[in-house]
Amino acid sequence: MTTTPTTRDTVGLSLVPFQGLRYAPDRVSSIAAVTSPPYDVVVRPEELIELETADPHNVVRLILPQSADPAERHQLAARTLRQWREDGVLAPDGAPALYIYEQRDGESLQRGIIGTLTLDSSVLPHEDVMPGPVADRAALMRATAANLEPLLLAYRGDPDGAASAAVERTAERTPLLTTTTEDGVRHRLWSITDPAEIAAVAAELAHHEALIADGHHRWATYLLLQREQREPSPWDRGLVLLVDTTRYPLRVRAIHRVLHRLPVADALASLGYAFRARTITGTLGDALAELAGAAREGNAFVLAGGDGYHLLTDPDPALLDSAVPQDRPQAWRRLDATVLHSVLLDRVWRIPDAPDHIAYLHDAAAAEQQARRRGGSAILMHPVDEGLVRSLAQQGVTMPRKSTSFGPKPATGLVLRSLDLD
Repeated sequence: MTTTPTTRDTVGLSLVPFQGLRYAPDRVSSIAAVTSPPYDVVVRPEELIELETADPHNVVRLILPQSADPAERHQLAARTLRQWREDGVLAPDGAPALYIYEQRDGESLQRGIIGTLTLDSSVLPHEDVMPGPVADRAALMRATAANLEPLLLAYRGDPDGAASAAVERTAERTPLLTTTTEDGVRHRLWSITDPAEIAAVAAELAHHEALIADGHHRWATYLLLQREQREPSPWDRGLVLLVDTTRYPLRVRAIHRVLHRLPVADALASLGYAFRARTITGTLGDALAELAGAAREGNAFVLAGGDGYHLLTDPDPALLDSAVPQDRPQAWRRLDATVLHSVLLDRVWRIPDAPDHIAYLHDAAAAEQQARRRGGSAILMHPVDEGLVRSLAQQGVTMPRKSTSFGPKPATGLVLRSLDLD
Protein backbone atom coordinates (compact mmCIF):
# COMPACT_ATOMS: atom_id res chain seq x y z
CA MET A 1 0.00 0.00 0.00
CA THR A 2 1.34 3.39 -0.94
CA THR A 3 0.79 7.05 -0.32
CA THR A 4 1.01 9.28 -3.38
CA PRO A 5 2.06 12.94 -3.34
CA THR A 6 -0.68 15.52 -3.60
CA THR A 7 1.37 18.34 -5.13
CA ARG A 8 2.33 18.15 -8.81
CA ASP A 9 2.04 20.20 -11.96
CA THR A 10 -1.48 19.72 -13.30
CA VAL A 11 -3.74 21.38 -15.83
CA GLY A 12 -7.14 20.50 -14.42
CA LEU A 13 -8.80 18.08 -16.81
CA SER A 14 -7.59 18.42 -20.39
CA LEU A 15 -9.99 16.45 -22.59
CA VAL A 16 -9.13 16.14 -26.29
CA PRO A 17 -11.35 14.94 -29.17
CA PHE A 18 -10.31 11.79 -31.02
CA GLN A 19 -11.32 9.97 -34.18
CA GLY A 20 -13.35 7.10 -32.80
CA LEU A 21 -13.20 3.59 -34.20
CA ARG A 22 -16.66 2.01 -34.25
CA TYR A 23 -18.40 -1.12 -35.47
CA ALA A 24 -20.14 -0.91 -38.84
CA PRO A 25 -23.73 -1.99 -38.07
CA ASP A 26 -24.11 -3.81 -41.39
CA ARG A 27 -21.05 -5.99 -40.74
CA VAL A 28 -22.15 -7.47 -37.38
CA SER A 29 -25.27 -9.25 -36.17
CA SER A 30 -26.06 -6.37 -33.81
CA ILE A 31 -24.15 -3.75 -31.85
CA ALA A 32 -25.29 -5.36 -28.59
CA ALA A 33 -23.81 -8.69 -29.69
CA VAL A 34 -20.31 -7.22 -30.12
CA THR A 35 -20.16 -5.41 -26.78
CA SER A 36 -18.67 -6.74 -23.55
CA PRO A 37 -18.34 -5.73 -19.90
CA PRO A 38 -14.89 -4.33 -18.97
CA TYR A 39 -12.10 -6.90 -19.15
CA ASP A 40 -11.76 -7.32 -15.37
CA VAL A 41 -15.47 -8.01 -14.92
CA VAL A 42 -15.44 -11.00 -17.30
CA VAL A 43 -14.19 -13.55 -14.77
CA ARG A 44 -16.18 -16.73 -15.44
CA PRO A 45 -15.07 -19.00 -18.32
CA GLU A 46 -18.67 -19.55 -19.35
CA GLU A 47 -19.22 -15.80 -19.65
CA LEU A 48 -16.18 -15.47 -21.91
CA ILE A 49 -17.51 -18.27 -24.13
CA GLU A 50 -20.95 -16.65 -24.28
CA LEU A 51 -19.42 -13.38 -25.44
CA GLU A 52 -17.16 -15.04 -28.02
CA THR A 53 -20.11 -16.91 -29.50
CA ALA A 54 -22.56 -13.99 -29.43
CA ASP A 55 -20.90 -12.67 -32.60
CA PRO A 56 -17.59 -13.60 -34.28
CA HIS A 57 -16.51 -9.98 -33.89
CA ASN A 58 -17.31 -9.49 -30.21
CA VAL A 59 -14.83 -7.05 -28.68
CA VAL A 60 -13.92 -9.59 -25.98
CA ARG A 61 -11.62 -11.14 -28.62
CA LEU A 62 -9.61 -7.91 -28.43
CA ILE A 63 -9.66 -7.19 -24.70
CA LEU A 64 -9.27 -10.82 -23.55
CA PRO A 65 -7.64 -12.69 -26.45
CA GLN A 66 -7.41 -16.44 -25.94
CA SER A 67 -4.49 -18.52 -27.20
CA ALA A 68 -2.86 -21.81 -26.25
CA ASP A 69 0.42 -19.87 -26.20
CA PRO A 70 0.17 -17.08 -23.59
CA ALA A 71 2.97 -15.17 -25.30
CA GLU A 72 0.86 -15.00 -28.47
CA ARG A 73 -2.31 -13.62 -26.89
CA HIS A 74 -1.57 -9.95 -27.43
CA GLN A 75 -0.28 -10.44 -30.96
CA LEU A 76 -3.49 -12.34 -31.69
CA ALA A 77 -5.49 -9.31 -30.56
CA ALA A 78 -3.36 -7.06 -32.77
CA ARG A 79 -3.90 -9.27 -35.81
CA THR A 80 -7.63 -9.47 -35.09
CA LEU A 81 -7.95 -5.70 -34.79
CA ARG A 82 -5.99 -5.18 -38.01
CA GLN A 83 -8.14 -7.73 -39.88
CA TRP A 84 -11.41 -6.25 -38.66
CA ARG A 85 -10.31 -2.82 -39.84
CA GLU A 86 -9.25 -4.17 -43.23
CA ASP A 87 -12.60 -5.94 -43.57
CA GLY A 88 -14.55 -2.83 -42.62
CA VAL A 89 -15.98 -4.38 -39.46
CA LEU A 90 -14.44 -1.51 -37.52
CA ALA A 91 -14.27 1.87 -39.24
CA PRO A 92 -13.08 5.31 -38.13
CA ASP A 93 -15.49 8.19 -37.81
CA GLY A 94 -14.99 11.03 -40.24
CA ALA A 95 -13.64 13.62 -37.81
CA PRO A 96 -12.24 13.89 -34.28
CA ALA A 97 -15.02 14.20 -31.72
CA LEU A 98 -16.00 14.08 -28.10
CA TYR A 99 -18.66 11.42 -27.54
CA ILE A 100 -21.67 11.70 -25.27
CA TYR A 101 -22.56 8.33 -23.79
CA GLU A 102 -25.81 7.42 -22.06
CA GLN A 103 -26.76 4.32 -20.08
CA ARG A 104 -30.34 3.76 -18.92
CA ASP A 105 -31.31 0.86 -16.68
CA GLY A 106 -34.98 1.18 -15.78
CA GLU A 107 -35.27 4.45 -13.90
CA SER A 108 -31.49 4.79 -13.53
CA LEU A 109 -29.85 7.18 -16.00
CA GLN A 110 -26.20 8.09 -16.45
CA ARG A 111 -24.58 10.35 -19.04
CA GLY A 112 -20.97 11.32 -19.54
CA ILE A 113 -18.33 12.45 -22.03
CA ILE A 114 -15.85 10.12 -23.74
CA GLY A 115 -12.59 11.66 -24.94
CA THR A 116 -8.85 11.33 -24.61
CA LEU A 117 -7.42 12.84 -21.44
CA THR A 118 -3.90 14.23 -21.26
CA LEU A 119 -2.01 12.28 -18.62
CA ASP A 120 -0.83 15.36 -16.73
CA SER A 121 -4.45 16.13 -15.87
CA SER A 122 -5.64 16.34 -12.26
CA VAL A 123 -6.60 12.72 -11.71
CA LEU A 124 -6.91 11.17 -8.25
CA PRO A 125 -6.23 7.45 -7.91
CA HIS A 126 -7.65 5.89 -4.76
CA GLU A 127 -6.54 2.27 -4.97
CA ASP A 128 -3.24 0.45 -5.21
CA VAL A 129 -2.44 -1.60 -8.30
CA MET A 130 -0.66 -4.90 -8.89
CA PRO A 131 2.27 -5.18 -11.33
CA GLY A 132 0.86 -8.24 -13.10
CA PRO A 133 -2.35 -6.70 -14.49
CA VAL A 134 -0.48 -3.50 -15.44
CA ALA A 135 2.11 -5.51 -17.37
CA ASP A 136 -0.65 -7.48 -19.12
CA ARG A 137 -2.61 -4.39 -20.17
CA ALA A 138 0.60 -2.67 -21.27
CA ALA A 139 1.53 -5.61 -23.50
CA LEU A 140 -1.96 -5.56 -25.03
CA MET A 141 -1.90 -1.80 -25.67
CA ARG A 142 1.59 -1.96 -27.17
CA ALA A 143 0.62 -4.77 -29.51
CA THR A 144 -2.65 -3.20 -30.67
CA ALA A 145 -1.55 0.47 -30.44
CA ALA A 146 -5.05 1.10 -29.15
CA ASN A 147 -7.13 2.03 -26.13
CA LEU A 148 -9.88 -0.55 -26.37
CA GLU A 149 -12.05 0.56 -23.44
CA PRO A 150 -12.39 3.80 -21.50
CA LEU A 151 -11.62 4.35 -17.84
CA LEU A 152 -14.51 5.63 -15.73
CA LEU A 153 -13.69 8.97 -14.07
CA ALA A 154 -15.93 10.93 -11.70
CA TYR A 155 -15.79 14.71 -11.41
CA ARG A 156 -18.01 17.32 -9.78
CA GLY A 157 -19.08 19.77 -12.45
CA ASP A 158 -20.61 23.22 -12.33
CA PRO A 159 -24.45 23.04 -12.18
CA ASP A 160 -24.82 25.40 -15.14
CA GLY A 161 -21.43 24.69 -16.72
CA ALA A 162 -20.68 24.25 -20.40
CA ALA A 163 -19.86 20.55 -20.08
CA SER A 164 -23.16 19.70 -18.43
CA ALA A 165 -25.05 21.83 -20.93
CA ALA A 166 -23.31 20.12 -23.83
CA VAL A 167 -24.17 16.68 -22.50
CA GLU A 168 -27.87 17.49 -22.04
CA ARG A 169 -28.19 19.41 -25.29
CA THR A 170 -26.53 16.66 -27.31
CA ALA A 171 -28.77 13.99 -25.75
CA GLU A 172 -31.75 15.67 -27.45
CA ARG A 173 -30.28 14.94 -30.88
CA THR A 174 -30.46 11.78 -32.97
CA PRO A 175 -27.79 9.39 -31.64
CA LEU A 176 -25.08 7.68 -33.65
CA LEU A 177 -26.23 4.40 -32.19
CA THR A 178 -28.80 2.94 -29.81
CA THR A 179 -28.59 -0.60 -28.48
CA THR A 180 -29.89 -2.63 -25.56
CA THR A 181 -27.59 -5.25 -24.10
CA GLU A 182 -28.70 -8.58 -22.64
CA ASP A 183 -28.75 -7.15 -19.12
CA GLY A 184 -31.54 -4.81 -20.20
CA VAL A 185 -29.40 -1.64 -20.19
CA ARG A 186 -30.02 0.75 -23.08
CA HIS A 187 -26.93 2.48 -24.46
CA ARG A 188 -26.88 5.56 -26.70
CA LEU A 189 -23.91 7.40 -28.21
CA TRP A 190 -23.60 10.83 -29.85
CA SER A 191 -20.65 12.85 -31.14
CA ILE A 192 -19.71 16.50 -30.69
CA THR A 193 -17.55 17.84 -33.51
CA ASP A 194 -18.29 21.58 -33.38
CA PRO A 195 -15.00 23.34 -32.42
CA ALA A 196 -16.74 26.05 -30.38
CA GLU A 197 -18.72 23.52 -28.37
CA ILE A 198 -15.61 21.39 -27.78
CA ALA A 199 -13.67 24.48 -26.67
CA ALA A 200 -16.41 25.46 -24.19
CA VAL A 201 -16.39 21.97 -22.65
CA ALA A 202 -12.60 22.02 -22.41
CA ALA A 203 -12.58 25.44 -20.75
CA GLU A 204 -14.86 24.26 -17.96
CA LEU A 205 -13.09 20.95 -17.38
CA ALA A 206 -9.78 22.76 -17.03
CA HIS A 207 -10.98 23.89 -13.57
CA HIS A 208 -11.83 20.43 -12.23
CA GLU A 209 -10.18 17.26 -10.98
CA ALA A 210 -11.44 13.69 -11.39
CA LEU A 211 -11.47 10.59 -9.23
CA ILE A 212 -10.70 7.26 -10.86
CA ALA A 213 -13.94 5.34 -10.35
CA ASP A 214 -12.95 2.29 -12.40
CA GLY A 215 -9.72 1.51 -14.22
CA HIS A 216 -6.78 2.01 -11.85
CA HIS A 217 -4.70 -0.62 -13.64
CA ARG A 218 -5.43 0.91 -17.04
CA TRP A 219 -4.50 4.39 -15.74
CA ALA A 220 -1.22 3.01 -14.40
CA THR A 221 -0.72 1.39 -17.80
CA TYR A 222 -1.28 4.70 -19.60
CA LEU A 223 1.40 6.31 -17.42
CA LEU A 224 3.82 3.42 -17.96
CA LEU A 225 3.45 3.56 -21.74
CA GLN A 226 3.84 7.34 -21.76
CA ARG A 227 7.14 7.04 -19.87
CA GLU A 228 8.44 4.71 -22.58
CA GLN A 229 8.17 7.46 -25.22
CA ARG A 230 11.09 9.82 -25.82
CA GLU A 231 9.04 12.53 -27.51
CA PRO A 232 5.46 13.84 -27.34
CA SER A 233 3.12 11.28 -28.88
CA PRO A 234 -0.46 9.95 -28.82
CA TRP A 235 0.60 7.95 -25.74
CA ASP A 236 0.42 11.25 -23.82
CA ARG A 237 -3.36 10.77 -23.70
CA GLY A 238 -5.68 7.94 -22.67
CA LEU A 239 -9.30 7.06 -23.37
CA VAL A 240 -11.73 7.99 -20.56
CA LEU A 241 -15.40 8.43 -19.76
CA LEU A 242 -15.99 11.49 -17.55
CA VAL A 243 -19.19 11.50 -15.50
CA ASP A 244 -20.37 14.57 -13.57
CA THR A 245 -21.49 13.01 -10.29
CA THR A 246 -23.27 16.13 -9.11
CA ARG A 247 -25.84 15.40 -11.83
CA TYR A 248 -25.39 11.63 -12.18
CA PRO A 249 -24.19 10.09 -8.91
CA LEU A 250 -22.35 6.81 -9.35
CA ARG A 251 -23.34 3.68 -7.50
CA VAL A 252 -20.64 2.35 -5.20
CA ARG A 253 -20.59 -1.39 -4.70
CA ALA A 254 -18.29 -3.72 -2.84
CA ILE A 255 -15.78 -6.11 -4.39
CA HIS A 256 -15.89 -9.49 -2.71
CA ARG A 257 -13.04 -11.93 -2.09
CA VAL A 258 -12.93 -15.68 -2.71
CA LEU A 259 -10.25 -17.56 -0.76
CA HIS A 260 -9.65 -20.63 -2.90
CA ARG A 261 -7.75 -22.73 -0.37
CA LEU A 262 -9.50 -21.86 2.90
CA PRO A 263 -12.64 -23.90 3.72
CA VAL A 264 -15.26 -22.08 5.76
CA ALA A 265 -14.87 -24.48 8.69
CA ASP A 266 -11.14 -23.81 8.84
CA ALA A 267 -11.70 -20.05 8.58
CA LEU A 268 -14.08 -20.12 11.53
CA ALA A 269 -11.90 -22.44 13.60
CA SER A 270 -8.86 -20.21 13.26
CA LEU A 271 -10.62 -16.93 14.13
CA GLY A 272 -9.88 -17.23 17.83
CA TYR A 273 -10.42 -13.87 19.53
CA ALA A 274 -9.82 -11.86 16.33
CA PHE A 275 -13.50 -11.46 15.42
CA ARG A 276 -16.87 -12.44 16.85
CA ALA A 277 -18.72 -14.87 14.55
CA ARG A 278 -22.50 -15.35 14.43
CA THR A 279 -24.43 -17.69 12.13
CA ILE A 280 -27.09 -16.07 9.94
CA THR A 281 -30.13 -18.06 8.83
CA GLY A 282 -31.90 -17.27 5.59
CA THR A 283 -30.92 -16.28 2.08
CA LEU A 284 -27.98 -14.40 0.62
CA GLY A 285 -30.17 -11.29 0.65
CA ASP A 286 -30.80 -11.76 4.36
CA ALA A 287 -27.06 -12.10 4.99
CA LEU A 288 -26.26 -8.92 3.05
CA ALA A 289 -28.98 -7.05 4.96
CA GLU A 290 -27.42 -8.17 8.24
CA LEU A 291 -24.04 -7.06 6.94
CA ALA A 292 -25.36 -3.61 6.06
CA GLY A 293 -26.69 -3.14 9.57
CA ALA A 294 -23.50 -4.35 11.23
CA ALA A 295 -21.31 -2.20 8.97
CA ARG A 296 -22.90 0.94 10.43
CA GLU A 297 -21.37 0.02 13.80
CA GLY A 298 -17.88 -1.00 12.67
CA ASN A 299 -15.91 -3.49 10.59
CA ALA A 300 -18.07 -6.40 9.46
CA PHE A 301 -17.91 -9.19 6.88
CA VAL A 302 -20.02 -12.16 5.83
CA LEU A 303 -18.23 -15.48 5.51
CA ALA A 304 -19.99 -17.70 2.94
CA GLY A 305 -19.38 -20.76 0.83
CA GLY A 306 -20.13 -23.60 3.23
CA ASP A 307 -23.45 -24.35 4.90
CA GLY A 308 -25.11 -21.04 5.72
CA TYR A 309 -23.65 -17.61 6.37
CA HIS A 310 -21.56 -16.26 9.21
CA LEU A 311 -21.38 -12.59 10.24
CA LEU A 312 -17.95 -11.49 11.48
CA THR A 313 -17.97 -8.38 13.70
CA ASP A 314 -16.22 -6.73 16.64
CA PRO A 315 -12.54 -7.11 15.75
CA ASP A 316 -10.23 -7.28 18.75
CA PRO A 317 -8.99 -3.71 19.40
CA ALA A 318 -5.50 -4.80 20.46
CA LEU A 319 -5.13 -6.90 17.34
CA LEU A 320 -6.27 -3.98 15.18
CA ASP A 321 -3.67 -1.69 16.73
CA SER A 322 -0.85 -4.19 16.26
CA ALA A 323 -1.75 -5.44 12.78
CA VAL A 324 -2.87 -2.30 10.94
CA PRO A 325 -0.11 0.13 9.87
CA GLN A 326 0.00 3.28 11.98
CA ASP A 327 1.28 5.68 9.29
CA ARG A 328 -2.11 6.36 7.67
CA PRO A 329 -5.16 8.47 8.61
CA GLN A 330 -7.60 6.91 11.04
CA ALA A 331 -10.25 6.66 8.29
CA TRP A 332 -7.89 4.47 6.23
CA ARG A 333 -6.96 2.34 9.24
CA ARG A 334 -10.61 1.45 9.83
CA LEU A 335 -11.54 0.65 6.23
CA ASP A 336 -13.01 -2.84 5.87
CA ALA A 337 -10.50 -3.69 3.15
CA THR A 338 -7.62 -2.51 5.33
CA VAL A 339 -8.80 -4.59 8.29
CA LEU A 340 -9.54 -7.61 6.12
CA HIS A 341 -6.10 -7.70 4.55
CA SER A 342 -4.03 -6.53 7.52
CA VAL A 343 -5.79 -8.55 10.21
CA LEU A 344 -7.61 -11.54 8.74
CA LEU A 345 -5.62 -12.35 5.61
CA ASP A 346 -2.12 -11.41 6.81
CA ARG A 347 -2.26 -12.09 10.54
CA VAL A 348 -5.02 -14.67 11.20
CA TRP A 349 -5.34 -16.78 8.05
CA ARG A 350 -1.90 -16.01 6.57
CA ILE A 351 -3.11 -15.97 2.97
CA PRO A 352 -0.92 -14.25 0.35
CA ASP A 353 -2.57 -11.75 -1.96
CA ALA A 354 -1.90 -13.75 -5.12
CA PRO A 355 -4.27 -14.94 -7.89
CA ASP A 356 -3.93 -18.62 -7.00
CA HIS A 357 -5.07 -17.83 -3.44
CA ILE A 358 -7.57 -14.94 -3.83
CA ALA A 359 -10.09 -13.97 -6.50
CA TYR A 360 -11.91 -10.62 -6.61
CA LEU A 361 -15.53 -10.70 -7.79
CA HIS A 362 -18.03 -7.87 -8.15
CA ASP A 363 -21.12 -10.05 -7.64
CA ALA A 364 -21.86 -11.55 -4.22
CA ALA A 365 -23.79 -14.53 -5.62
CA ALA A 366 -20.97 -15.34 -8.04
CA ALA A 367 -18.44 -15.12 -5.20
CA GLU A 368 -20.48 -17.51 -3.08
CA GLN A 369 -20.92 -19.94 -5.98
CA GLN A 370 -17.22 -19.94 -6.79
CA ALA A 371 -16.34 -20.55 -3.13
CA ARG A 372 -18.72 -23.51 -2.97
CA ARG A 373 -17.39 -24.94 -6.22
CA ARG A 374 -13.79 -24.75 -5.03
CA GLY A 375 -14.45 -25.71 -1.44
CA GLY A 376 -13.17 -22.33 -0.27
CA SER A 377 -14.57 -19.26 1.45
CA ALA A 378 -16.21 -16.11 0.15
CA ILE A 379 -15.70 -12.89 2.10
CA LEU A 380 -18.64 -10.62 1.31
CA MET A 381 -17.96 -6.91 1.80
CA HIS A 382 -20.08 -3.78 2.37
CA PRO A 383 -19.59 -0.80 0.01
CA VAL A 384 -17.45 2.20 0.98
CA ASP A 385 -19.00 5.68 0.90
CA GLU A 386 -17.91 7.71 -2.15
CA GLY A 387 -17.21 10.76 0.00
CA LEU A 388 -14.67 8.83 2.07
CA VAL A 389 -13.00 7.53 -1.09
CA ARG A 390 -12.66 11.04 -2.49
CA SER A 391 -11.46 12.47 0.84
CA LEU A 392 -8.64 9.93 1.12
CA ALA A 393 -7.69 10.40 -2.53
CA GLN A 394 -7.44 14.17 -2.05
CA GLN A 395 -5.02 13.51 0.81
CA GLY A 396 -2.91 11.37 -1.52
CA VAL A 397 -3.77 8.20 0.40
CA THR A 398 -4.52 5.12 -1.69
CA MET A 399 -6.86 2.40 -0.48
CA PRO A 400 -6.12 -1.32 -0.63
CA ARG A 401 -6.67 -2.55 -4.16
CA LYS A 402 -10.16 -3.69 -5.14
CA SER A 403 -11.74 -1.71 -2.32
CA THR A 404 -14.60 -0.30 -4.38
CA SER A 405 -16.62 -0.92 -7.51
CA PHE A 406 -18.16 2.22 -9.00
CA GLY A 407 -20.82 1.93 -11.63
CA PRO A 408 -22.55 1.65 -13.89
CA LYS A 409 -19.45 0.79 -15.89
CA PRO A 410 -19.35 1.66 -19.60
CA ALA A 411 -19.92 -1.12 -22.07
CA THR A 412 -16.80 -2.00 -24.04
CA GLY A 413 -17.03 -1.92 -27.82
CA LEU A 414 -19.17 1.14 -28.52
CA VAL A 415 -16.21 3.35 -29.42
CA LEU A 416 -12.50 2.43 -29.50
CA ARG A 417 -9.38 4.54 -29.95
CA SER A 418 -6.64 3.55 -32.39
CA LEU A 419 -3.53 5.63 -31.81
CA ASP A 420 -2.63 5.63 -35.52
CA LEU A 421 -5.68 7.84 -36.13
CA ASP A 422 -4.42 10.61 -33.80
